[in-house]
Amino acid sequence: MAVYEHIDSAFIHGGINGDKTTGAVNVPIYQTSTYEQKSLGENTGWEYSRTGNPTRAALEALIAELEGGTAGFAFASGMAAITAVLSLFQSGDKILISSNVYGGTFRVLDKVFRHFRIGYSIEDTTDLEALEQKITDDVKAILIESPANPLLTVTDIGGVAEIAKKHHILSIVDNTFMTPYLQRPIKLGADIVIHSGTKYLGGHSDVVSGLVVVNNEELAEKIAFIQNSTGGVLAPFDSFLLIRGIKTLGVRLDRHVENAEKAALFLQSHEGVKNVYYPGLPGAQGYEINKRQAKNGGVMISFELVETYDIKKFFSALQFIALAESLGGVESLVCHPASMTHAAIPYEIRQKVGITDGLIRLSIGIENIEDILADLDRAIKESKR
Repeated sequence: MAVYEHIDSAFIHGGINGDKTTGAVNVPIYQTSTYEQKSLGENTGWEYSRTGNPTRAALEALIAELEGGTAGFAFASGMAAITAVLSLFQSGDKILISSNVYGGTFRVLDKVFRHFRIGYSIEDTTDLEALEQKITDDVKAILIESPANPLLTVTDIGGVAEIAKKHHILSIVDNTFMTPYLQRPIKLGADIVIHSGTKYLGGHSDVVSGLVVVNNEELAEKIAFIQNSTGGVLAPFDSFLLIRGIKTLGVRLDRHVENAEKAALFLQSHEGVKNVYYPGLPGAQGYEINKRQAKNGGVMISFELVETYDIKKFFSALQFIALAESLGGVESLVCHPASMTHAAIPYEIRQKVGITDGLIRLSIGIENIEDILADLDRAIKESKR
């Protein structure tokens, strides 16, 4: 039984904490592929590191505790985690997905699982009444992001979970953008939570990883079987890095969010900016819902420049905010969703859901905010035609 009450302490002491054999305060890196057995049919609880590894097991116990779930599972990437969850479904099943989700999620559904006759439908999950009308006999799950990537669209997680339970289907939430520090979907009723641990959980742009948390033993048994059978597990050293990253998650996100709130207000008032998408801004889509289900608006911001500004010049003019894929590291990153993170989504669909060619996605780091704002201001001004 934990002696702490707050999640900030669980980041450091949660899951399997330390090493009982040596007294080491950190879980060791068990860099081994196999384990000697005591005798035929008798082992120490460990057999082969695809099936289970003590370092990975510590991470899996930690993320399960942080999300308030029954069990956690660590994978070699966020996409490996999503693939494992989608492997729960059978030929003829259909999944409803949010109208803007990570391009990799769309791609694996459209280009891989479609070949196994697992279908999908892109829906506006912010409209719960309309969403429920889309549930037919073949629909087996609703997969959402909130806030969604890249337009930061907010969906009522509890509302989606309630609809899913009513129709005896699964509710799946990608919680990468918010992490369990800012939002806990299982506590809101979700069945499965997915993370790209590459992002805020790792936090230093030095490890690629994925995590899944489930809310019951039946799902835990199924995901464990899929994880072991397909083998896309997280390596011991990467598991160690992710545990280390999570230890500072709270203090990092406090600074990230502080910077993001100031950056959103700055962009909103800038003459060169047309639209700002950030759920922490009063008046933003889903602002009140996000206030109920999350600690704050998070870190990610998307925006569009006024038509008289050149987006290519903007990217070129940035001096220390890096143009790069990914997000969630200590450094500020900027990307162009239409040609980078969401390029796998066909142009017609991107236009329909609002992922325009002028959309810019910004991951605010923990640098000094004055330096971040100065770089943005300079780049916007220099991009004016």
